[in-house]
Amino acid sequence: MDSQSVSENKKQRLFLFLCGIFLTNALVAEIIGTKIFSVETLLGIAPAQIPVFGGGKLDFNMSAGVVNWPIVFITSDIINEYYGKKGVQRISLLTAGFITYMFVVIYTTTELPPAQFWIDINRTDSAGRLLNINDAYSKIFQQGLGIIIGSITAFLVGQLLDVTVFSYLRRRTGPRFIWLRATGSTLFSQLIDSFLVIFVAFYLFGNWEVEQVMSVGVINYTYKAVVALLMTPILYVAHYFIDNYLGKENAQRMTHEAAHQPMVAS
Repeated sequence: MDSQSVSENKKQRLFLFLCGIFLTNALVAEIIGTKIFSVETLLGIAPAQIPVFGGGKLDFNMSAGVVNWPIVFITSDIINEYYGKKGVQRISLLTAGFITYMFVVIYTTTELPPAQFWIDINRTDSAGRLLNINDAYSKIFQQGLGIIIGSITAFLVGQLLDVTVFSYLRRRTGPRFIWLRATGSTLFSQLIDSFLVIFVAFYLFGNWEVEQVMSVGVINYTYKAVVALLMTPILYVAHYFIDNYLGKENAQRMTHEAAHQPMVAS
């Protein structure tokens, strides 16, 4: 096998690997996102009770989906770096399709009649309290139409903004300042994503007030922004291993071609 074929095989294998990380974390984040956890309780501190819009008090409660969602955006930036806007567009559209499929399958399973023995052997929880496990299963996994639409809308809009800002900054800075284009694009795209998903799901399709949307959105964005900044060194580690895997010359050629891709048609 000649060197060109070897380089092409490495390029394809790397793309599949990155797409696997992107797709897996996006799907997992959607599944676990039904749980809301308390940051204060996790850290062992008192509730924040921060005064917010409308005179209410806000604690640091977030969807469990934020735990691994930053990995999606970091992986997106790495794909953009080596495969350009077209690579990110392909995996983003594919992931949106799989998220939709996943929600349909999960909703279908919640409508299946439960086996009686399954209900009987799970009639109590770990503390001995009565439990309807089928009802619990449905409550956990059933997603409302608003949440589904809000999630997919925010995901696609966030990815579009991320790839656009990333590409703009790369054209302005060239191969330098990886941290600037990666972190800058994530901070901007997540600013929109953090508020859009809540606005669509709980304001347009729910009964939340604008003040609640703004308050929870601020908390979610603050977390994502901090994590994006803290994970910046991981980008350089990833680039180091990827460049070694591809070979310096091949890696430079890929990033150059990715940087000079034409705008992706919508």
